[in-house]
Amino acid sequence: MKQAATLIRLLTAVIAMSPACAGLAQAEEPAPALAMELNGLEKSQAGCRLTFVVTNDLGKPLDKAAFEIVLFDQKGLVDRLSVLDFKALPAGKTKVRQFDLPGVDCPAVSRVLVDDATACQGDDVAANACIANLKTETKSPVAFGS
Repeated sequence: MKQAATLIRLLTAVIAMSPACAGLAQAEEPAPALAMELNGLEKSQAGCRLTFVVTNDLGKPLDKAAFEIVLFDQKGLVDRLSVLDFKALPAGKTKVRQFDLPGVDCPAVSRVLVDDATACQGDDVAANACIANLKTETKSPVAFGS
């Protein structure tokens, strides 16, 4: 009986020290992400101003990031496609970017879709990193996503 208890303790110690279990004990590092929040839409002199809050957690600075967005009307029909240039986004930083879209009536917008990343440039940054790692959320009543 003593041998069985010793063997169980030994196996438990070996399993606890194995690389698979050691990884569980360590905190997982968050996956690289480019977080984009649609923070609001408001009437502007030109039409409608969209405000975005963007956090670059890709681990590398972006020299240029631009996205094709699609606006949908209240019937769910595509109203407009536009490319928004978010410019440089430093690594680990949060930036606020505003875009005035001429001729757009804010209350008529029911959904904003990020269709694609038309530019995702930086040293050692994959061309698809901006769209592949994009995480979207909204603080506005308008649906937002990719």
